[in-house]
Amino acid sequence: MTDLPLDPARIRALFPAFSEPSLAGQAFFENAGGSYTAQAVLDRLDHYYRATKVQPYGVYAASAEAGEAMNLAYERIAAALNVSADWIHFGPSTSANTYVLGHAFAGWLKPGDAIVVTNQDHEANTGAWRRLASYGIEVREWAVDPRTGRLSLATLDPLLDEKVRLVAVPHCSNIVGEINPVAEIASRVHAIGAILAVDGVSYAPHGLPDLTTLGADIYLFSAYKTYGPHQGIMAIRPDLAAQLPNQGHFFNDSKPRYRLTPVGPDHAQIAASAGIADYLEQVATIAGPAAAGDNPFRRAHAAMRAQEIAMAKPLLDYLRNRNDVRLVGPDDPEQRAPTIAVHHREPGVEVARRLARHGIMASGGNFYAWRLMEALGIDPQHGVLRLSFVHYTTPREIQQLIAALDAEL
Repeated sequence: MTDLPLDPARIRALFPAFSEPSLAGQAFFENAGGSYTAQAVLDRLDHYYRATKVQPYGVYAASAEAGEAMNLAYERIAAALNVSADWIHFGPSTSANTYVLGHAFAGWLKPGDAIVVTNQDHEANTGAWRRLASYGIEVREWAVDPRTGRLSLATLDPLLDEKVRLVAVPHCSNIVGEINPVAEIASRVHAIGAILAVDGVSYAPHGLPDLTTLGADIYLFSAYKTYGPHQGIMAIRPDLAAQLPNQGHFFNDSKPRYRLTPVGPDHAQIAASAGIADYLEQVATIAGPAAAGDNPFRRAHAAMRAQEIAMAKPLLDYLRNRNDVRLVGPDDPEQRAPTIAVHHREPGVEVARRLARHGIMASGGNFYAWRLMEALGIDPQHGVLRLSFVHYTTPREIQQLIAALDAEL
């Protein structure tokens, strides 16, 4: 792992957490719950609070600057996703955003329409859609293979017919980690005239995708898991967003940014989210011309994934060779995100507690994937140990984790 596409020292210099004395020697393996925040994001947040913490979009200078900072965030996040700024909506969290979308679809779908959901999802994604059953919507479940946790395209096809209006899937599971073939799913869904909503929360930290290539009509992810502030971001095809019933104040019906985010998202955090794009451009600079991609965001994505694949290999090799744990999901690092769950005879949280003695910050539980746990034959109360990392993790920390597992499992 010496020839990595990203220099860990240069990457980590862009995060204040890695120079924080209280975190020295602590290896962070709970990134699926939230990543460290990049300095570029904190700089924008600090400036907003110091200079423009007023109502935005007003007539005086500070207010106008505040509005411009927010507008920039919409534009920058859109550029990173390869869509136009009118795709982007900010809300307080992805859970809240999905809940609001579910309510909007309840007023748009008709009794007798069908939707498809999976049991591979975080409950925030699948639960909001399943509630549509109370409105007379038929809910069909695309079920995982109980042995592997995989979603097979062969089992999706029989669920798709002219009644289906929406299919909701995860880009990858927060437990299984396998990267689902979203572009192929989109092709099947669009062939029957349906909409594809993708929960990207567990994928986006490993590189914001090109949504134009991916083909999703809705893509949701969390800014606080992609090196930013605690906000949820959803990209929605503008013509679809315009068709959905207004979820905000009646007098804001003509304002696209207000119609699907009724809670009133934090202005400063929206402005700070432009720093996510700033950070990704810094990653692309560190990666250099060797990284594949026709713009900085695609090069950052490619370098981040290559970095993670290289570091996941020794950890997956180690876990594959243990006969006292069950590795959930594929053992090929190229097929999955580095969110790695293992089932052990002890509850996951108990193993995590012992790992903490070795400077490993991890956690255990069901991580709101209750239905998936049951499908895999794992007691959700017992849960799994989850070890999640991103591109700023170092090879040394991977070895620190393996040594801790050796001592405690």
